[in-house]
Amino acid sequence: MLVLADGVTITIGHNVWSFGMNVIMYIIIAAIVGIVAEMIVGWRVPFGIIGAIIVGVIGAWLMTNVITISGVGDIYLFGVPIIRALIGAIILIAIWHLITGGVRGRRRRYRAA
Repeated sequence: MLVLADGVTITIGHNVWSFGMNVIMYIIIAAIVGIVAEMIVGWRVPFGIIGAIIVGVIGAWLMTNVITISGVGDIYLFGVPIIRALIGAIILIAIWHLITGGVRGRRRRYRAA
């Protein structure tokens, strides 16, 4: 018998966190968007996949709530605007490397396997 859950609940002490499928799908899509943005820009963000997820989530938030572009069609997957999230993630990766470029002596390029 196959049972599919509609979310994940984590209980630690008296604290209970519940994540529905919408949050889980948002994180998965943010990870994909972050990785694609890294490949497009050619630079990696720190912390690997966690960094890619953070860049994807902040990029989606940046381009939907902070900077709004009207008149541009977008592709929505589980409520996440894919093109706007990708543009936001690319902007964040570019800003990250502009800021930290002088701090590190040699930056590593992203090499696809």
